[in-house]
Amino acid sequence: MIKGDISLAQWALVEEIRSGKWNTLDFPKIAREDFDINGIEFVNTLFEVPTVEYLNILKRNATDNGVQMVLIMIDDEGDGCASTKQERKQFEINHRKWIDIAQYLGCSAIRTNCRGEANISHKDALRYAAESYNMLLEYAADANIKVLIENHGGVSNDPDFMIALMKEVDHPLFGAYPDWREPSNDFDNYTYLQKTLPYAKGMSYRNQPTEALTAKMIDLCIQNNYHGWYGIESNGREAITEGKRLLNKYLFDQ
Repeated sequence: MIKGDISLAQWALVEEIRSGKWNTLDFPKIAREDFDINGIEFVNTLFEVPTVEYLNILKRNATDNGVQMVLIMIDDEGDGCASTKQERKQFEINHRKWIDIAQYLGCSAIRTNCRGEANISHKDALRYAAESYNMLLEYAADANIKVLIENHGGVSNDPDFMIALMKEVDHPLFGAYPDWREPSNDFDNYTYLQKTLPYAKGMSYRNQPTEALTAKMIDLCIQNNYHGWYGIESNGREAITEGKRLLNKYLFDQ
């Protein structure tokens, strides 16, 4: 990858999956035949039972369609900023199996959530999260799987907290996974991206309200030498197609 490559996040088509139109085993074919996209990013809660035979079929389907499996987004397995030692340990235990599955499939990373309780102090949040991620990274290191945090609320929405956590843990497999949510009164997605880019090891790309802002954010990544995947998470087929057009235009056609 020179400037990067384009992947498709499974969550972008979650409504189709939940309606029974297709399932995770079909995802490599959907990405290639419907969108001609090179990589795919899974969501753990959309897997059927991940037996070894199930995973082998998924690997064959990805190979047959020439699609690289990039990442697994992990939900419902605990919070990386949990307030009790028992919960933090359970967070680490719960994520081990997904690290194993990611390695088996040939993915390079998992995405986690790190929110913390409401009104948690910066000091406590940093202490709790550092403990959780140091434990998890000790396990991930043997598999060479990156452990990423997406800004899904709470302390993870604070770029200064994220920078402090990245510096505190200071592990080559630890990183940010910026979610390009639309800007709002309480979230400046451009500033968030700008601050966390030095630690970004993946992108949750979403089309912005204007093409100009989309172009500005892509250019920010290029200027900061980000060379990883851009996982399109814009909702629905039209938005995915538009996202691919914009990424191709501003990543490769300049």
